[in-house]
Amino acid sequence: MFFKTIDRYIFSELLKIFLISIFAMTMVLYLDKFLFLAEMIVNRGVSFIEMVMMMVYISPAFFAITIPMAVLMASVVTFNQFSVNNEWVAMKSCNWSFIELMKPVLFFSLFAYFIANIVMFWAVPWGNQSYKVLVYDIIKNRANVDIQPNVFNRDFKNLILLVKEHHQNSQLKGVFIADNTNPEAPQIITSEKGVIYANPETLKIQLKLNNGTIHELSNERGDYQTLNFDRYDINLNLPDTERLEKKALIGNKELSFTKIKDRIKEMKAKGLPTSGPEVELSKKFSIPFTCLLFAILGAPLGIKSSRSGKSGSFGVTVAVIMIYYIGLILTQNMGRIGKIHAYTSVWIPNIILLFVVVYVVYKMQKELPFKFMEKFIDFLVTMIEFFKNLFKNSTKKPVIITNAVKKSNKPRPFLKGVGHLRKVSNLKKND
Repeated sequence: MFFKTIDRYIFSELLKIFLISIFAMTMVLYLDKFLFLAEMIVNRGVSFIEMVMMMVYISPAFFAITIPMAVLMASVVTFNQFSVNNEWVAMKSCNWSFIELMKPVLFFSLFAYFIANIVMFWAVPWGNQSYKVLVYDIIKNRANVDIQPNVFNRDFKNLILLVKEHHQNSQLKGVFIADNTNPEAPQIITSEKGVIYANPETLKIQLKLNNGTIHELSNERGDYQTLNFDRYDINLNLPDTERLEKKALIGNKELSFTKIKDRIKEMKAKGLPTSGPEVELSKKFSIPFTCLLFAILGAPLGIKSSRSGKSGSFGVTVAVIMIYYIGLILTQNMGRIGKIHAYTSVWIPNIILLFVVVYVVYKMQKELPFKFMEKFIDFLVTMIEFFKNLFKNSTKKPVIITNAVKKSNKPRPFLKGVGHLRKVSNLKKND
């Protein structure tokens, strides 16, 4: 049988810890968005369904980060518990080598690699783009609601808007606009009718005017001219549109694989640097590959950190994640500014990690001691224990000393000794 009982057991334990870890880590990342979601609910009247949809759209971007982290956490914690509960010793006593016991770990890593590829190539572009469209749709709805007939509207940046009629289908009639976008040449725009339109492709909110006139005063208020038009479009910007754009996930991340390649071709044709989209294109391959490395590396780390229990495994996981992601951020930033090759920049941490994994697996298979790794884990465990004791001492209640009667420190006699004394006293009485 290809998948034995022990293999199914290891795989089920890995999958269980993986699901718990990915849920917990994703919730931690959601904390950064909760304030923004609360603001959208209070200030923009976002419904519960819209809030749920926003969370769904944000989730793939978080999964791209948390899936590799959860893979490492699952592998470290699972094998840490095997070692603590002496299950690892029982496995080794059955003449199973380290490579044989890594078979379910390999299948688990391939499963995580497959999920990570779906997230990177399909879910992240879909989620980010849908999130941006939803945010702009909310802005458009707010613009429609706040425009009251015969009331000056100052919600739009550098514009004052006045309409005579406002219908439910975004149709406006009797439009008057004071445009101060260019202070040196202010404009007064009048139109018979208009409509507010949100373009989902450009993600811009526009006011389309029909049959109107533009009155412009320029050259230090010395020249005055008018321009009649049949059709005129104005981009509407709310005061905090730029901030909402930053809150939305904007950049190369919302582009699919083919769209990034098309953007690279367009930028090359225009003579523009293409290092930014090239780094994002390479990350779509490098991040899922990390799952394969983290799963194999986590088993030896969990076994070697068993003496400190769960706290040691958690500390080792956090340390490895921090070292890896600091290296990834450093190399990808260097790739974006052109210091190193864009395509290979995000693969440098994976290449280093690959050598570490090969070294660790070789040592574990041959059952050879590797002093550097043991010293590194011992150092982490020592630091964790130090902070745990420090925290315990800081939260420990002060001891209140009271005057009490001092008790004798003499040891109490054993029952056998008491019985012996009674026998001696009885003999004396008989004599």
